[in-house]
Amino acid sequence: MDPMSALAMIKAGLSAGKQIHSLGKEIAGFFDSVDDSNKKHQKKKNSIFTSSNEEALDTFMQKERAKDAELQLKEIITQSRGYSAYQELLNLRREIRLERKELERQARVEREELQNKVITIIVVVCGLVLAAVSGGAYLWYIGMIKF
Repeated sequence: MDPMSALAMIKAGLSAGKQIHSLGKEIAGFFDSVDDSNKKHQKKKNSIFTSSNEEALDTFMQKERAKDAELQLKEIITQSRGYSAYQELLNLRREIRLERKELERQARVEREELQNKVITIIVVVCGLVLAAVSGGAYLWYIGMIKF
């Protein structure tokens, strides 16, 4: 969902008489789409494979539309609830972003630990198989095992 669509949903909810706190899902979706637009632009901007100015311009325009939508949301919340409510919303957004980063970090650490365990198990099993095969080959060589 693009930021402008999410903003339109928030505006529609407010004009229908809903309170801001009851639009939490829509506001979260709005901020997710804004963050998504910013990430896409950064990815395209930093990509060594970006050959087309059109792609870079497109992501830049999406980023700017997201910024404009964010300013509109700020105006809506400031007008209906005051500046402190908007600051509270930004603090909540920051906390959620930090929580998500921490969850991503934890998932990455757990994934690395699992990979290390799998590699360790594979090395141990290969070592045991190699020891068994070489022991069997030695026993066959000295004549204790006949095939």
